[in-house]
Amino acid sequence: MIPRTVMRCLLALAALVTALALTVAQGGTAQGGTLPRHGWYLLDVALFALAVLLLRRVPGWQVVPLVLAGSVAVAAVGLLAPPRTSDDAYRYVWDGRVQAAGISPYAHTPDDPALARLRDPGLFPAGDGCTGWDERRTAAGDCTRINRPAVHTVYPPVAQAWFLALHPFGGGVRGVQAAGALLAVATTGLLLGTGRARWRAALWGWFPGVTVWAVNDAHVDTLGALLTVAGLGCAARGRAVRGGLLLGGATATKLLPALALPGALSGLLARRPTRRDILLLGSALGAFALSYLPYVEASGASVLGYLPGYLREEGYEQGHIDRFGLLRLVLPDRLAPWAAGLVLAIVVARVLRRGDRERPWEGALLVTGTALLLVAPAYPWYGLLMVALVALDGRWEWLAVPAAGQALYLTGGQGAQQLSYGTALCVVVVVPLLRQYLERGPSWRRAVAAAGGRK
Repeated sequence: MIPRTVMRCLLALAALVTALALTVAQGGTAQGGTLPRHGWYLLDVALFALAVLLLRRVPGWQVVPLVLAGSVAVAAVGLLAPPRTSDDAYRYVWDGRVQAAGISPYAHTPDDPALARLRDPGLFPAGDGCTGWDERRTAAGDCTRINRPAVHTVYPPVAQAWFLALHPFGGGVRGVQAAGALLAVATTGLLLGTGRARWRAALWGWFPGVTVWAVNDAHVDTLGALLTVAGLGCAARGRAVRGGLLLGGATATKLLPALALPGALSGLLARRPTRRDILLLGSALGAFALSYLPYVEASGASVLGYLPGYLREEGYEQGHIDRFGLLRLVLPDRLAPWAAGLVLAIVVARVLRRGDRERPWEGALLVTGTALLLVAPAYPWYGLLMVALVALDGRWEWLAVPAAGQALYLTGGQGAQQLSYGTALCVVVVVPLLRQYLERGPSWRRAVAAAGGRK
């Protein structure tokens, strides 16, 4: 007989998986769909919160199989359709194919005639009018599903190695999606293996963004999140070299995991640097640098690819109106980037001085979350790293940050940026204050705080 607590959680989980399946199948694409996409996403978030709350009531020995089974189901429904809201996976397939042909992915743009022999209908469709949401014309008039076909790849070398590794397994976008599902479930397994409050693994494994961003859209950020979780776990156990290598590899996957490195060095400024600190930092920097060497030898300075152009295009520059939305509420446009750098430096310094060396994910979450709040990116999959760090640390209020990215991605506009990330900031600030208030009150308030806290 299945215990009542388990049955309730299973029913909520089944409802969540069903809603996610409908989100993928009917929730529209990047250019609209049969029903308003925001409605599906709101339903997904509500069911996710309910399922996790009910999981807290499940007896400890039943949590692990329940979380793992739910993670498999949440990941699997992302495979029900081709990518719906991002076309990045097509670039992954192309970069892997180019490398399999013995060519550096940084050497040519996808529309370069020199690579015409590598084209196929999956990436360069013909005869369909080129009207799909994920299709566009090259300068020569050819139709392609690869975004920005006139520019070089932007992805760092570990990501490129991952694309090459996936190429023999079909060489198509479906294979990349399947790999994303495997990475998502592997991350859940790694979180379950930490030995900490195992229900937290559901904050990653059952999170709706895993279905959409990690599996259906197959973003390589998932690999960076997996390597970061593994690296921080090693750092907490004193395995400095292994932790540094993993964190360096994570950074060479998507750059964003570099924000987790101050967490791995928590408390460094409050003590004399130890051999462990030096080994961790040195191995992280070494892994990052060494990963570039084969590509530097093949392509020289072009290994930077489209990164400088991407940063300009996405508004990461002085005075651009599409970024730093919260700071621009109180500062002139030209000062916002400088203020963002100053605030982030202060947070990093705090982690390096007062952070807990045995809980490096605390500092990693604080630095990463602060950076995303300051920059306010419009791409929600950047928040996959945040979700993994939340699952390690337990401060669920930080999930508001990737949720803000999703809201901005659906609606767009400067006003939406300030509203979505402003709301996320309020959640991040208010929830800990409320938690402290409940913990200091009568026994019933302490019970409420424990049910919604990090224990």
